[in-house]
Amino acid sequence: MALFLYLKMATENYFQLGLITKLHSFKGEVILHIDADDPSIYFSIKHLFIQINNRLIPYIIKKSIVHKNNQLRLQLEGIINQEDASLLLKNAVFLPLEQLPKLNKDQFYYHEIIGYQLIDSTTNTKVGSIINVIDHPGNTLIEAESDGVEIIVPMNDATFEKIEKSSKKLFLKVPEGLLDIYLEDER
Repeated sequence: MALFLYLKMATENYFQLGLITKLHSFKGEVILHIDADDPSIYFSIKHLFIQINNRLIPYIIKKSIVHKNNQLRLQLEGIINQEDASLLLKNAVFLPLEQLPKLNKDQFYYHEIIGYQLIDSTTNTKVGSIINVIDHPGNTLIEAESDGVEIIVPMNDATFEKIEKSSKKLFLKVPEGLLDIYLEDER
């Protein structure tokens, strides 16, 4: 069993890179599935943090091989057999926020828009304050709160209008009638 240095770290200073999805060999190698638009940016990382029991555990990468275009086969220091590696399965992998690539001014990471005001660009009215981004494949959802009511609005190429980082506002074309579903009991 590997000896771990347990660090209690706030995950708000980290971003989730991916997930340990499976074992690769009897020597303790694991497959890291990278959830990023361009996974190749992360192919040369030297260390990572794995979330185990709600704690971020640092690991040094001894060996890293590109397994598929969005996966790495990793040998981690201290993980020497299948038994050790199996303890890492299905755990989230994190990196410090500083390792995120810089974006253009009209681009943003989902964690950055938490707390922004969601504005319906069709009516130019405030929908609510963004409390979460639900990243479903092919259907990203913005979760906002308005006077204690949770509202979920799709964000995609058809609904996204613009972002104003200086005023912390995200403008989406809210589908007609959607807000009525959430707010009809409130009226």
